[in-house]
Amino acid sequence: MAIISKYNNQLNDDMVNEKIRFKEVLVIDQDGNQLGVMSRNAALNAAYNADLDLLCVAPKAKPPVCRILNYGKYRFEQQKKQKEMKKNSKVVALKETQLSPQIDVHDKDVKLKRTIKWLQAGDKVKIAVRFRGRQLSHVEIGQKILDDFVAECADYCIIEKPAKLEGRTLTAILAPKKK
Repeated sequence: MAIISKYNNQLNDDMVNEKIRFKEVLVIDQDGNQLGVMSRNAALNAAYNADLDLLCVAPKAKPPVCRILNYGKYRFEQQKKQKEMKKNSKVVALKETQLSPQIDVHDKDVKLKRTIKWLQAGDKVKIAVRFRGRQLSHVEIGQKILDDFVAECADYCIIEKPAKLEGRTLTAILAPKKK
């Protein structure tokens, strides 16, 4: 007697009904009561008699634990939980502000306002001072510009990665302060 599951084409990693290959399983009914250890076929029959499905919830346990439930409803609940978790998780973007060793005061102020806005929005900001040509021989000027810029942002951020010269670019990464 071959019992065909109505969910065979929707399975991802779940072991449901005939996909369960253990000889004996510990069965839990839809109310959460333990029915005890029984053979796979007896567990499948118990599930089908209740017009429900058998789902293996703990395949690594000894013996494996299977639950009698409505698999369609279970999948719906799982998807709903994943959507909720995804909605609640904040993706932190890494924004970048580029400066130069000869930046003017007004340009620096505009970039400072934008950087503070990003930090308040919860994004990380990479501050980069790019050196061109012979400017690389005066790294201390770029370091002073970067230090002043970070000092002005200090109320809104913490330094996640201190200033470091990488090639022709002096970079530092700022993270927003926790509220």
